[in-house]
Amino acid sequence: MARSRSTLNSGNKQGEELPKARLNAKNLKKVAALLKYVKPYRTKFIFGMFFLFLSSLVGLAFPALLGGMIDAAQGKQKIPFIPANVNTIGIIAFTILFFQAFVSFGRIRLFVEVAEKSLADIRRDTYFKLITLPMNFFSNRRVGELNSRISADLSQIQDTLTTTLAEITRQIVLLIGGVTLLFTLSTKLTLLNLSVLPVLVIVAVSFGKFIRRIAREAQDKLAESNTVVEETLQGISNVKAFVNEAYEAGRYSRSLSDVVRIAMRGATFRGGFVSFVIFCLFGAIVAVIWYGSILVSRHDMTVGSLTTYILYAVFVGAAMASFPELYANVQKALGSSERVLEILEEKGEPISMNEEDNRTNVHIQGDLEFKDVVFSYPSRKEITVLDGVSFKASAGEKVAIVGPSGAGKSTIASLILQFYDIYSGQIRYDGKTSNDYSLTDIRNQVAIVPQDVLLFGGTILENIAYGDLSASREAIIDAAKRANAHNFVTGFPEGYDTVVGERGVKLSGGQRQRIAIARALLKNPAILILDEATSSLDSESERLVQEALEELMKNRTSIIIAHRLSTIREADRIVVLEKGKVVENGSHTELMTNEQGLYRYLSQLQFEV
Repeated sequence: MARSRSTLNSGNKQGEELPKARLNAKNLKKVAALLKYVKPYRTKFIFGMFFLFLSSLVGLAFPALLGGMIDAAQGKQKIPFIPANVNTIGIIAFTILFFQAFVSFGRIRLFVEVAEKSLADIRRDTYFKLITLPMNFFSNRRVGELNSRISADLSQIQDTLTTTLAEITRQIVLLIGGVTLLFTLSTKLTLLNLSVLPVLVIVAVSFGKFIRRIAREAQDKLAESNTVVEETLQGISNVKAFVNEAYEAGRYSRSLSDVVRIAMRGATFRGGFVSFVIFCLFGAIVAVIWYGSILVSRHDMTVGSLTTYILYAVFVGAAMASFPELYANVQKALGSSERVLEILEEKGEPISMNEEDNRTNVHIQGDLEFKDVVFSYPSRKEITVLDGVSFKASAGEKVAIVGPSGAGKSTIASLILQFYDIYSGQIRYDGKTSNDYSLTDIRNQVAIVPQDVLLFGGTILENIAYGDLSASREAIIDAAKRANAHNFVTGFPEGYDTVVGERGVKLSGGQRQRIAIARALLKNPAILILDEATSSLDSESERLVQEALEELMKNRTSIIIAHRLSTIREADRIVVLEKGKVVENGSHTELMTNEQGLYRYLSQLQFEV
C-alpha cells in the first residue's frame, strides 16, 4: 500500500501548488508563443485595453469631484475646473459614473470573449497534440499530470488573460495617476506617505515568502493525510482482512497532528504579520489625517482637498497592496504556460485534425513480415525486448504468438500497430516496409481485440460505431449479430442505447469482449490482432466469444497472442518466443514432435498433450 511521494504531485491534487516561473526575458519569450492565439481577436483585445485604460482614468476623477463637492458646500473652489456648485458636481459625478459603468461593461465583455475564444483554441490544439503524441510519451507520465495541464494549467492562463492582465493594467494606471495627483495636492503629505512605504514593502515581501513556505508545508502534510485515506479505501479489503483498522486510524491521526502543528505555527506568524500590516496601514492613515488636519488648521489645505488626498491615498495603497498577489498570479501563469508549451512543442504523430485526411489511401491485402526486428522501450532502453525477431504471416493466415510472460508477445502487437519505432530491422506489409505507408493507412487496416477491453462511457451503439464512425445503424447491428452480441444487447431495456458506464463497468467481461469484436468487425481490417482475448472468461462466455472470433478471423490475417495453448491448435503457424527471440516456428503437430522444444513443454504444463 505504500506509495511514492511523487504521487502527491500528480493530477494537481489538493496540496499541490500550481507551478511558478521567474519573470525574465527567456520565460516571457516562451509565453509570447501563446500570444499567437490572441492574434485572431486582436481588434477586440485592443478595444478592451482602451476601455480598461479609459475606465481607470475616469475612476481617478471621483476623489477630485467629492473633494470639490465638500469645498463647494463651504463656498470654496480649490480646483478651478470643478464648479463651486454642489448640485452641478453631483450631476457631473453621476454622468461620469454612468460612463464608467458603460466602458467597464465593454471592457469585461471584450476581455472575456477574447480570453474564452483564445483558451478554447489553446485547449483544442493542446488536446489534439496530446492524443497524437507517440506511446512512449505516455509511458513516462501519469494521466493525472496530463489532465492537470488541460484543466488546471489552462485555467490559470485563462484567469490571467481575463482578470490578472486587466487588473495589472488598471492598478498601474491608478498607481501612477494617484501618486501624480497626490504630489499635486500636497507634496509634504506625499513624502510622509512614501517614507513609510519602503519599510512596509520589504517586511511584507519577506514575511510573505516565509508564510507561503509554511503554508506549502501544511498543504503537503494535508496531501499526505489524504493519501492515507485514499490508500486505505482503495485497499479496504486488505485492511479488514488483516484487522488493521486501528493501525490505519493511528496513521491518519499522526498525519493530522502534523497538519495541525504546522498550521498553528503558520497561524502564529501570519497573525503577527497581519497585525504589523494593519498597524502600518492604519498608522499611515492616522498620520495623514493628523498632519493633514494641522495643514487645514493653518489654512494650507482645505477640508475638500484633504478628503481628496485621503481618497487618492486609499487608491494608491490598494493598488500597491494588490501587486504581490498579481505578481504571484503572473508567475503561476508563466509556469503553467511553460508546461502547456512542453506539450505543444513535442513532436507528434503525422495525424491530421481533419478526418478526411486520415482516410485510407493505400490498401493492404494482409501479408505481414517481421524481419530481424530489434526493439527496446524508450523508457527502458537498456532492456532488449525483441532481439532479431523474424516471422511471416501471409494474407488470410492465422499465426499464433506464444511464449512465457515477458517474452515480447504483446510488444509485437504494439509494433504491428506502429505504436513505437523499432531500433533495427523491418516490419513489412504486403512486401513494403512500414515507412512506405502513412501511419493512418496502417492503423486504419489493423484492428485489435485486447484481453482487457476498454469501452467508452457512452452507449453500446457508440462503442461499436467507434470502429467506423461513418457506419449506419443497420451496419452496426449487423456487426453485433456476427459478434454474438445482438441477443444480450436487445435484452437490455434500452437496447443499443444502453449506457455502458465508465470503462464499460455495467457489462460483464464476455459482453465487453463481444462489443470489442463487433467494433473490429465494423472496421473490417486486413490484419487482426487477438491479444489474450478469451483468457479471463468463464466457459460459457468463452464459447460465445470464440464463435465470434471465428467469424471475425474469416478471410483476414490474424495474429493470435495466447497463453492458453488450447485456443491456437488450429493456427496455420505458431511462433514461439523466449526472452525476445524466436526459438520455434511451425504448426501444432510439428512443434509437438520436438520433445525438447519449449512449445511441447508449455503444452505439458497445461495438460494439453
